[in-house]
Amino acid sequence: MGVLPTAKALEIAQERGLDLVEVAEKADPPVCKIMDYGKFKYQQQKRKQEAKKKQTVIQIKEVKFRPKTDEHDYQTKLKHIRRFLEGGDRCKVTIFFRGREIVHKDRGLSVLERVKEETMDIAKMEQSPRSEGRTMNMMLAPIKK
Repeated sequence: MGVLPTAKALEIAQERGLDLVEVAEKADPPVCKIMDYGKFKYQQQKRKQEAKKKQTVIQIKEVKFRPKTDEHDYQTKLKHIRRFLEGGDRCKVTIFFRGREIVHKDRGLSVLERVKEETMDIAKMEQSPRSEGRTMNMMLAPIKK
C-alpha cells in the first residue's frame, strides 16, 4: 500500500476487521502489515510444533563394567550396548576400578578394546578410552546407514 500515516493505516485495518502489526521496527519508516494477528500466532505455533515432531533426541546411554566382569555378565552388557546403538543412541562404556584394581588399568583397557571389536559392525568409536580417576571411559556412536 506504500507509506501511510499510522492513523490512516489503523483506520484501513479496522474497516477490514483486521489488525495492524509492526513487522520490522528497525526499518525507516517502520514496516507494518494488515493481518489477522490471532491467526498469525496460531500458524506460528503450528509450525513450531511440526518442527518439534521432526527432530530426534539422541540420548547417551551408559554401561558400566568392572575389570573382573565375568563372561556371562559381559555378554549381557554387550547385548544392551548393541540394543542402544541399534536404537540410534550413543553409548558410553565405563570401566569402574575399586580398591587395588586401579593398578591393573591394562585389564580395563583390554575390556574396552574387546567391546570396540565386537561392536565394530554397528558402531564407531567417537571417543577413545581415557582414564579419569577411578574410571576409564569410551564413547561409541551408531554408524549412519
